[in-house]
Formats: sequence, structure tokens, C-alpha cells
Amino acid sequence: MPVLLAFAAILLWSTLALLGSRLVHLPPFLLLGCALGLSGLISAARPRAWRVPLRTLAVGVGGIFGYHFLYFRAFALAPAVEANLINYLWPLLIVLLSPLVLRGVRLRPWHLAGALLGLAGAGLIVSGGRLSLRTEYLPGYLCAAGAAFTWALYSLLTRRLPPFPTDSVAAFCAAGSLLALGFHALSGGSFAVLAALPAQDWLLLGLIGLGPMGAAFFFWDAALKRGDPRVIGSLAYLTPLLSTLNLVLLAGQKLTPLSLAAMALIVGGAVIGSWKPRPANAGQVDVGAGG
Repeated sequence: MPVLLAFAAILLWSTLALLGSRLVHLPPFLLLGCALGLSGLISAARPRAWRVPLRTLAVGVGGIFGYHFLYFRAFALAPAVEANLINYLWPLLIVLLSPLVLRGVRLRPWHLAGALLGLAGAGLIVSGGRLSLRTEYLPGYLCAAGAAFTWALYSLLTRRLPPFPTDSVAAFCAAGSLLALGFHALSGGSFAVLAALPAQDWLLLGLIGLGPMGAAFFFWDAALKRGDPRVIGSLAYLTPLLSTLNLVLLAGQKLTPLSLAAMALIVGGAVIGSWKPRPANAGQVDVGAGG
């Protein structure tokens, strides 16, 4: 069940590039604020979503808003290919940080191998085999690395915090929406563009708010609370793979030999990272979150 929940989140996240590519005319923080606001509306109908300790609320809002804030700043300060590649360190960081953040979880060689294979595959898909890191874009690279670290840490800390209902993710989204809209306003952005949006754009915005920036967060929270973060971290590299397939099938992009090689690496990494060998004897059990 945790793997299915994680896969549901990954599947929804893979649609973000396809949907977002049709809303590039919207300022990023305005889009983020509206999308998170839609998913945050659930908190208005579920008052218990806000009944969490302040520390839990801070981690949740810091994770969801903090990640996207650094992510968008990275794209504003560095070329998209390099920023996106560095951002995709977050699944590997989930695997590497699991033993440091969670009690009783140990890192096995196959978990690390699976995550590294996934990273290699994601790198090929995102970069197309072309990568050029330049010192003048260092602030953007640091923002991308910060985004990756923020999402990995948020994903793991949900297991360390006092138990809270998954409904509270709606409160995290609602608070994140206010911060995103506030940043948009403080940076000189206007809200007038929303009045002129055609119905098709509102539909796309709604799909983003309900899917990759809505339900996906709920599925992800439920998966991390119940599953093995080392396995889920390896599976997360399916996101760029599925995103590429969406663009190939629905947006007319071409599938290249490089993409096929990247897909083989990602699928291989997911299989290896999810592998759970039999213990040497019945009494030998791995301590931790499910293997």
C-alpha cells in the first residue's frame, strides 16, 4: 500500500510539466499561490487540519512552500537544465538522510545503488546529455540544492514529528498559498492577470491545484508515514521518466535513444532500490521501516 500511495503522488507530479507548460504566461508565484490555495480549501471544511503543534505546522509549511520558493528562485537565477538536474537530488537525499533522521533505519548497498542509478537516469533525461555548470549561476545552483534538501528533509521529518492527520497537509498548503501570494505582491506582481484568464487556463490551474500541487502531497504524506523512505526515494526517480512519457504521448515530443537509456537506468534503479532480500535466517530482521 505505501508503494501504491507513493506511485500515485509520482504519477500526479509527472503531469506538472505538461500542465504547467501551458501556463508559462502566469508569474510562477501567482500560479503557486492559486494552486496551493485550491488544495488548501480542504482545510476550511476540515478544522482538525489546523489542530497541530506549531512545530508541525512550521515543518509542513516550510517543506511545501520552502521547497517551491527555492525551486522557482533556482530557475530565475540559473539555466533550467542545470537547476532541474540539481533539484532532482532530492530522491537520493531521502535515501542518504534516512539513517540520520529516522531511528532504526539503516542504509543498505542496494538502496544506495538504486538511488544512484535513478539519479543517473534522471540526469540524462533532464540534461539530454549536455551539462554546463558556470560559476556566475552559483546562487541558482545553491537554491536548487536547497530545494532538494528541503523536500528530502520535509519528507523524512513527517515521520519524526508527533503523529498528525494527513488532513493537515491542506493547512500546510493554505498557509503556503498565502506566503506565495504575499511574495508575488511584495515583488511587484499584479493580480489583474487573473481577471483576464480564459476558462481553459482556469481549468488547467484547477487541475494543477487538485493534482500535482494538491492530492499528490496527501498521497506523499501517507506513503512516507507508512512506507520505507529508502525504497520510496528510489521510486521517486520515476517522476522525470513519466513526465517525459507524458510529453511524448500528449505534447508531440520525440523519444530519443538517450531517453530510452535514461528510462532503463531509472527502472533498473527503482527495481534495485526496492529489492528486499531474504534474511539469512528467520530471526534476522532488518530494523526500520519495512525493509
